[in-house]
Amino acid sequence: MLDRRGFLKFIGGAAVGTLATPVVWKGLDDISIWSQNWPWIPSLQYGNHENTYVRTVSKLCPAAGATKIRLVGGRPVRVLSDPESPLGGGVSALAVTEVQMRYSPARLKRPLLRNSDGGYREISWEEAEKLLLEKLAAAKKQTEHDSVVCISGDENGTMNELLAGFAAQTGSGRFFAMPSDAQATAQAWKLMGGRGRVGFDIPNSDYVFAVGANVLETWGSVVVNRHAWGQARPAGAEPAMRLAYAGPVQNNTAAGADLWLPIKPGTELFLLLGVARQLIKDGVAAPAGGLDDFAALVAKWTPEKVCEITGLMPERFAAVVDGLKKAKKPLVVVGSDMDQGGGTGPVRIGMAINMLLDRVNKEGGMRMIPLAPPAVNGAASYDVLMQGDLVRYAADMAQGNMPEVGVLMVYEANPVYALPGKDIEAVFKKSDFSVAFTCFFDETARRCDLVLPNALGLERYDDVAEPFSYGKFVYALVRPVAEPLYQARPAGDVLIDMAYKLGINLGVSDVVTMLKAKAFNIGADWGSLSDGNVYVSDIVVPNKTLAYRFSPDDLVLVEKAEAAAASSGKELAVAFVSKLGLGTPETAIPPFNTKLITDDELDKNMLVAAVNGATLKKLGLYEGNRVVLASKAGKVMAKIRVFEGVTNDTVALTMGFGHTAFGEFNDGKGMDVMALVTPSSEPGSGLSVWNDTRVNVAQA
Repeated sequence: MLDRRGFLKFIGGAAVGTLATPVVWKGLDDISIWSQNWPWIPSLQYGNHENTYVRTVSKLCPAAGATKIRLVGGRPVRVLSDPESPLGGGVSALAVTEVQMRYSPARLKRPLLRNSDGGYREISWEEAEKLLLEKLAAAKKQTEHDSVVCISGDENGTMNELLAGFAAQTGSGRFFAMPSDAQATAQAWKLMGGRGRVGFDIPNSDYVFAVGANVLETWGSVVVNRHAWGQARPAGAEPAMRLAYAGPVQNNTAAGADLWLPIKPGTELFLLLGVARQLIKDGVAAPAGGLDDFAALVAKWTPEKVCEITGLMPERFAAVVDGLKKAKKPLVVVGSDMDQGGGTGPVRIGMAINMLLDRVNKEGGMRMIPLAPPAVNGAASYDVLMQGDLVRYAADMAQGNMPEVGVLMVYEANPVYALPGKDIEAVFKKSDFSVAFTCFFDETARRCDLVLPNALGLERYDDVAEPFSYGKFVYALVRPVAEPLYQARPAGDVLIDMAYKLGINLGVSDVVTMLKAKAFNIGADWGSLSDGNVYVSDIVVPNKTLAYRFSPDDLVLVEKAEAAAASSGKELAVAFVSKLGLGTPETAIPPFNTKLITDDELDKNMLVAAVNGATLKKLGLYEGNRVVLASKAGKVMAKIRVFEGVTNDTVALTMGFGHTAFGEFNDGKGMDVMALVTPSSEPGSGLSVWNDTRVNVAQA
């Protein structure tokens, strides 16, 4: 009979015997091989699986960085930097996700048509095109309505010309780009008498003073800016470029700067007025028309007054003025913390400071870059396209001051999520029919009658024409590296086909023809562009018209801004923090980039409101308290966190959360801080601005 001792000996001996035999290990090896050959595991089914690389430019990321796409067996698998390109030198946190975003859960797979109950049903492309053609034909015949109105989220492509030309030839001519610092800069440039478009030669400057412009994170050609900043600072050597940054939050640009000037939100204008006044006082004033009027405008902005209203330390104000004076190639760039809504006032003062420093059309300075001729019949030039104010148009529509719309076309834009206020709803309500050309089923697509899946930048021909802020004339071709997934189609080809059937002569037969015409107008070689090379020219427009153009309206602008800054009371100023890694309104947060979200931005899916210790004490709250931040426009819920990199009486909020579309990787994450923003009209320019948001903070 087998007793307990014998049983344990038997079991132990069996175990030792099992471990000693090779049968177990051989069996495990066979199982592992078998498990890797299950038929449902994806694998490459064709080709020799060799690595190939295609040079292109990212259209997903507004920074327009040059990339190299690695393909294995003809399939894109990874986004890399293209160090050979003048738009390269790195890859942004958004552009690097472009391959993955082809398979995003939010990717629109096929055309959708809204039902009478508000839901959507899938339809074929044939049905979608037939319906759109009918709606466009009917709209074209209308006389009391604006036949076609176009909204575009493309910041630098010839697609804008196609949309504008289409709108012009159907009767309305209403084209609107989404609000951005590019728009404010273009309008400021025109007000100053600038010709062409303005560029900022950051890579060749030896002292960059960025006011509000988050040049190392979101503003302009970020990839180029970062690369230039890194190349100018070799380890163990004296930096060839110094960077000073003025802003209310110690963001990535402030952290990388040699000098951070912590100023209250919305006070950029006063800092610039003070810098201009001090330079003129010190005899740094290159002559140009209107200099006396400009000197009178800035006369009262002494260092003491500037520091009082901005909260800046006097020694840092003196340091930046001294840095600009001593530099051989100084440059001032101006933007807003939101990359939108900042107005023309601060930008114009920044341009005037560059003029004082005699930095117009100089290496490392502010350059007058010629405009590329339009390639589409009926399309206006870039400077004209940038005059459209979508926020003001929406407000006028809400007030009944605009004609109703036949067909509203939205291209790669998400105004329902991104715009301040709720007036954009009136544009949709007063449109007989609305259509979205989009890669993702976003908030705006969910508001449209017809939703058409657009091919991603990696799946279509497109271009990057003179990206915002770049200091030279530059043109690059975006090439498809793969066929469109699902039933996506390039929106440009769809629109050109619609135009042909409507009898509209756009002068192009397809997108490739359009881009070839653009390259021809510029003088770029199509073959070279097709190889991934970027066309660059040092040509500039002769400076014959630029002047210190300031009028009594500008004094009103300054006085109103000063009064608003002085009447804040117990409210806190809001500093908005924008990061490319958290996506754009058109992409939302890419799935892989959720790991970039820090506890200073989101705490268990609750928005974080960052304040410094002094402000927290003033509020009578404790770190971790849940609070309600309320403005005249709306309110958001947040959790308080202490961060000493925020100026006094300021609360920092991160943008990019609060999406109600895009699926699981964005659902329930924080709140949309644009709910706090109220737009107003800037005196003088009339441009819609929203750079001075204030909130009351109360414990929830």
